[in-house]
Amino acid sequence: MFEVIFLICLGLVWIIFAVVQDSRKHEVANWLNFSLIIFALGFRFFWSLFSQDGNFNFFFQGLIGWGIFFVLGNLFYYGRIYAGGDAKLMIALGAVLPVYYNIKDNLKLFLVFLFLFLFAGAIYGLVSSFILAIRGGKNFRREFAKQFLKNKKLVYIFSSAGILISAFGFYNGIFLALGIFCFIIPYLYLFAKSVDESCMIKQIDARKLTEGDWLYKNVKIGKKLIKANWDGLSGDEIRMLVRARKKVFIRQGIPYTPVFLIAFLILNYIILFTEFSWVISFLS
Repeated sequence: MFEVIFLICLGLVWIIFAVVQDSRKHEVANWLNFSLIIFALGFRFFWSLFSQDGNFNFFFQGLIGWGIFFVLGNLFYYGRIYAGGDAKLMIALGAVLPVYYNIKDNLKLFLVFLFLFLFAGAIYGLVSSFILAIRGGKNFRREFAKQFLKNKKLVYIFSSAGILISAFGFYNGIFLALGIFCFIIPYLYLFAKSVDESCMIKQIDARKLTEGDWLYKNVKIGKKLIKANWDGLSGDEIRMLVRARKKVFIRQGIPYTPVFLIAFLILNYIILFTEFSWVISFLS
């Protein structure tokens, strides 16, 4: 049990550091994520090496978890769901999370963590967006009206379809739920788009840029075009902007490291203070 508690504490400390760094600098440094992988796998190796039975399964489970979350982290990153720092933190947690000595139970543990992570992320994203919208005030309302006019055909199509589907709710309640969802989904899209355009764009001096910052739009310096892309700014591009004494608009995302912390705390509360076996049984 000591090895499990040690890994939980290790992961918790590193996630807290990541949350603080992300809140202050809007980034999670590579050294933080890579060091978590090294410490977690290193601890697993030496624990297995000096264990009485000489079984390296505990170490191998960490490697398997790291490999699985390496794939998941890259899927989230290249699917443009999360930024590079968040994806690397997820990969690092793959070396921490396998607390069982068999792959079957660890896979079920991963499923529970992903469910908690996605659910917490959805709630966190909505709450954060509402707070930003309230702070945005007139800018948000102006952008929402602009987005509505720009996408009004889409809104009318989905709204009409939602009302039509809801009419079949007299026969089956699922049609009512589907109709309501169809009705509100374009407004959720407009809301998210309006928050992004009115509350997440900031102009800063090039000297304050950090690697990975997202340009809001392309910047031309002489004959060189620095493109706004998902990978963010490179060190060379930042140096070009600094030499040109540019002020640029960047897109700042909502820090998502708190979602890792929330999901990690809930998962480990379930493991340590409740009977996690009922979850294992449910997924069997």
